[in-house]
Amino acid sequence: MAKKIALTATALLVAGLLWYLFIMPQDYLVRFHTKALPGTVNQIVKFWAGQKGNASFVQQKSLGDFTSTLTQADTTLTFRWEISRENDSTSLVKVKISDHAHSLKNRIGLPFSDTDFEKRSKSTVKEVYTLLQEHLSEFKTKVVGEAVIPEKYCLCVPLENTQLKKVTGMMQYYSKLSNFVAKNGMEPNGRPMVEVENWNTENDSIAYNFCFPIIKTYSLPQEKGIIYKQIKERKALKAIYNGNYLTSDRAWYALLDYAERNDIPLVKTPLEVFHSNPNMGGNELDWKTEIFMPIKEQK
Repeated sequence: MAKKIALTATALLVAGLLWYLFIMPQDYLVRFHTKALPGTVNQIVKFWAGQKGNASFVQQKSLGDFTSTLTQADTTLTFRWEISRENDSTSLVKVKISDHAHSLKNRIGLPFSDTDFEKRSKSTVKEVYTLLQEHLSEFKTKVVGEAVIPEKYCLCVPLENTQLKKVTGMMQYYSKLSNFVAKNGMEPNGRPMVEVENWNTENDSIAYNFCFPIIKTYSLPQEKGIIYKQIKERKALKAIYNGNYLTSDRAWYALLDYAERNDIPLVKTPLEVFHSNPNMGGNELDWKTEIFMPIKEQK
């Protein structure tokens, strides 16, 4: 009986060792908890990789499952980021790290010493984590719940860019639209807004209209690059975002997360209404944006 137990234990030990050395999908695993949503972590990793000369964002399966790399000397580390929601306020981030060129060496050395691979892995994840925590202090998002997108007639400029560069288009055309309204004696009817018509969450590209609501009249002047559009009244989920308009898309992710947890089907075409003028300065946490995400109509 004792011999049988010993053989079984040995077999399990050998199987476990083989799995650890040759089958386990990563060389090292780092975990941390954060109040950030998966979409926010996703954006911070992309931003971090874009600022590093030796890092790249490689692939995205979903907002909470993506891969980045970091190259140092002759070594390329691969980071598989897997983010899951633990509850309403916390996400668990698992970072599976591999060095495919030195995988066996790393796995053998890890249990016995603090290897350079382990130190680089920890320091890299810590760098991203610190950046993430700093970013979380720079904005606030509150999901209000179901609301209605108000019907508006607008003067708009159609644009295409990335989420992060959305503000570039707004800054570029703000004066043009405001001057056009004043020059032609148009009557404003609300605050500037952005209407997203297409959002690609894999490459963060958006096609959107930067709009000034106006009172519709029978005779409207025409100008190249400017269109008129009727924004229809629709049911939507609404959030309030406080912070720099550069990262107002954090509220988009909050609305998607809320909808998923409450089984509400959405159309991923957010609409933003800006209540503050950044040119006036002040504390960015006092800047207010209403953000709506249309609810999909049931057939």
